[in-house]
Amino acid sequence: MEVRDCLISAPGKAILHGEHAVVHGKVALAVSLNLRTYLQLKARSDGKVCINLPNIDTFVCWELSELKQLTSFLREMQRLDAELVKRLREFIGVTNGNLDSSTSAILAFLYIYLSLFGSGLTVSVWSELPTGAGLGSSAAYSVCLAAAFLCATGNIPTPLKEWCQEDLELINSWAFQGEKIIHGNPSGVDNAVGTWGGMLRFLAGKIIPLSRVPLLRILLTNTKVPRSTKVLVARVKDKINKFPSIMIPVLDSVDAISCTCEKVLTEMTCEPITGDHYNILEELIDINQHHLNVIGVGHPSLDTLCQVTAARGLHSKLTGAGGGGCGITLLRPVILSPSVEAGTMKDLRDCGYDCWETSIGGPGVQQHFPSSVKEEIMEVLNRY
Repeated sequence: MEVRDCLISAPGKAILHGEHAVVHGKVALAVSLNLRTYLQLKARSDGKVCINLPNIDTFVCWELSELKQLTSFLREMQRLDAELVKRLREFIGVTNGNLDSSTSAILAFLYIYLSLFGSGLTVSVWSELPTGAGLGSSAAYSVCLAAAFLCATGNIPTPLKEWCQEDLELINSWAFQGEKIIHGNPSGVDNAVGTWGGMLRFLAGKIIPLSRVPLLRILLTNTKVPRSTKVLVARVKDKINKFPSIMIPVLDSVDAISCTCEKVLTEMTCEPITGDHYNILEELIDINQHHLNVIGVGHPSLDTLCQVTAARGLHSKLTGAGGGGCGITLLRPVILSPSVEAGTMKDLRDCGYDCWETSIGGPGVQQHFPSSVKEEIMEVLNRY
């Protein structure tokens, strides 16, 4: 089989509106981040299979002969189940306990590689996304793996511009398998955002990519406060059970915010964008952040984020599970004073936070020529 070298990228994701409400049958809006994960696949003729993940200090090589028995077992099983995951874990020497980022990434790589490939190669991955911050870094990684293996083996074409819908659905289906290896029972939202980009509407298990959305500038802030999604989901559920007549209307309001936001963003693609559009988006951000505090997923670090940006006339909310983690701050398209953005980023970094100026609503998975990728990223990818 002739193997094609390839260079792939996929975006991270943020939740614009609908955190936690989606668990209770409400609408959530997920958007792509213009912070991307890059994967380079290069064929090898020395019988080795290597994975290089410099973000998490991981470099592993196997001989093809080591993988043969595992390949046979996987293809006999023909589906991802607990027994297969157990065999993969045994192969890399992990049998007990929770998996760290490195081990999870290796397991996802092995599963998708063994399912779709069979030749020597080196895969190198570099990400602009922080890991474990609720920004879809594992899904972007899985999307890149799926697209690279499918493309390198000719299962999908090398596109001049974009893959067709059928190709994207195939990429997404394999990426979802990688997410299942890493997370066990994922929603599928993160890998769908990584595949299609733009904005997706998630309701009652159905994921609907929205055909056109405006590109919005944001500040993305990582408070670096660790949180447990499982604990926060349980906290919200407990509040709903305790105060249903109070909490259910709050979730209904969050649902209405998501729907109103979707309507405004759709209008922004069909008519001239005005300050009124941004006024509404900013009000929705403020209202939703108050609701998220009411349902119990706020945190003092997120309150500080909102206060720091409000002092500069900007509007922020948490994104993801809450309880710490990340927040987004909407930036208007015209920079009235560059010092406002620079000053805001300095203020946030002085709080001990990481902060990036980026955008949401950009493209999903893409193939690149090396010349189109930043030099510093290519330098990292070419080290091995």
